[in-house]
Amino acid sequence: MTAHPSGVAAEELAARYLAAQGLRVVARNYRCRFGEIDLIAWDGAALVFVEVRLRRGSRFGGALASITPAKQRKLVATARCYLAGLRNEPACRFDAILLDALDAERIEWLRDIIGG
Repeated sequence: MTAHPSGVAAEELAARYLAAQGLRVVARNYRCRFGEIDLIAWDGAALVFVEVRLRRGSRFGGALASITPAKQRKLVATARCYLAGLRNEPACRFDAILLDALDAERIEWLRDIIGG
């Protein structure tokens, strides 16, 4: 399955943004049988699973509303697959990069979007 060009551009923009904030991106588009995680990055000693959402309007609730409880469950299950391949399990969190357009000036970074 080929990603939509605007989705690829959004993920690239998000990766550059996070790198500029000091995170080290170690994986992009990680997939397993449960789903996909757009970006995985280290923020110091914490491993961060990042969902990138691009929405061109708020008609259906905007970018954050698109990360539904079902999507959150898929993210957690997919993260568990990734963690199973590591020797030691680090502290982890789930973040979101929200974009209303492909504009580096309009990036919203939300940390800890999934409680638990």
